[in-house]
Amino acid sequence: MRALWMVLLVLVLLLGWLQYRLWFGTGGAGQVAQLQEQVAQQAHQNDGLRERNAALAAEVADLKSPTGEAAVEERARSELGMIRPGETFYRVVEGAPVRRAPPAPADADDGEPAR
Repeated sequence: MRALWMVLLVLVLLLGWLQYRLWFGTGGAGQVAQLQEQVAQQAHQNDGLRERNAALAAEVADLKSPTGEAAVEERARSELGMIRPGETFYRVVEGAPVRRAPPAPADADDGEPAR
């Protein structure tokens, strides 16, 4: 009977050790959940980068197309501020409104002192 209790005790200790390793040990459930979260974040980041790459590929295709010269000219004008020969460049700067002096009273010019 004593041997049966010893075997039972060893089995319970083994089960406890295995459960500890399952939940808290290296490669356990906590670490798996953390790695799954990292994989989800990386997948989200990869989706954003795929969209960016698709937009850049479309832009490259547009620049290589026969109408690409117009696109190149548009980018040169907007991003680099370039103008064609013979064109005049005007810069419009919006600033604070200009204050004007208030008009003089009409009866101030009659030569009489003000009362």
